[in-house]
Amino acid sequence: MAEPRADHLYRAEGLTRRYRNGGRDVLALDAVDLSLDRGHRLGIVGESGSGKSTLVRLLAGLDHPSAGRVWFEGTEITDLPEKRLGFLRASVQMVFQDPRSSLNPRMRVSDIITEPLRSRLVRRQLTDRVDQQRRLAEVLAAVDLPADAGGRYPHEFSGGQRQRIAIARALAPDPEVLIADEPVSALDVSVRAQVLNLLTDLVAARGLTLIVVSHDLMVVRHLCDQLAVMRQGRIIERGATSSVYADPQTGYTRALLEAVPRIRAEGR
Repeated sequence: MAEPRADHLYRAEGLTRRYRNGGRDVLALDAVDLSLDRGHRLGIVGESGSGKSTLVRLLAGLDHPSAGRVWFEGTEITDLPEKRLGFLRASVQMVFQDPRSSLNPRMRVSDIITEPLRSRLVRRQLTDRVDQQRRLAEVLAAVDLPADAGGRYPHEFSGGQRQRIAIARALAPDPEVLIADEPVSALDVSVRAQVLNLLTDLVAARGLTLIVVSHDLMVVRHLCDQLAVMRQGRIIERGATSSVYADPQTGYTRALLEAVPRIRAEGR
């Protein structure tokens, strides 16, 4: 098997993930090949159970495949133990679907946001000692939250503001890659566009590589320049977002485009 090109940020070959569920073998991911270069914004779409979240968990090193291999910046991470994943933890950060469950309600926002900076694995990767209070102020400003937000608790904020806190936490270690798993699906329609526009601005300003998981093709159309369509654990279509929208190659993709409710990402 050929080694990945050095200029690929991510490379996956034959990624397969099986689970045991109630004594039954479930194939969540079926021999997926994927490559992604720096600076691109990849949307991964498909219906529930298509394997989207399983794939990004493997890319983030939060799970191990049953078969196949995955590289990040030329280093294979397939079976690396946690103690050797510091470079990945510093470089790749995730924003999860529901900030109510991803933010510890007992922690003040300042502690939530700076938590990645206190990780021993992450600290080893930082070339300079980070002033946590300065970084806190920087990322709060970046996500348009007030400077005094750090002294409050998550329940004191709206859903959209809580997701901004989650984004600020992801930005704290100054990552190269942001993975957003259904980042607006738990939010009210009235604030979704604001969060989408915030992500767009942050990715552009910081030169981030972005991976977005969504069942909503309009979300990834707003955020992403590349698109991968998943069904039953496989990528069945991949290409430039504009090309897939203009000329979908599978009936499944056409059905997604026709069926998904459209949201307009406008206004800030």
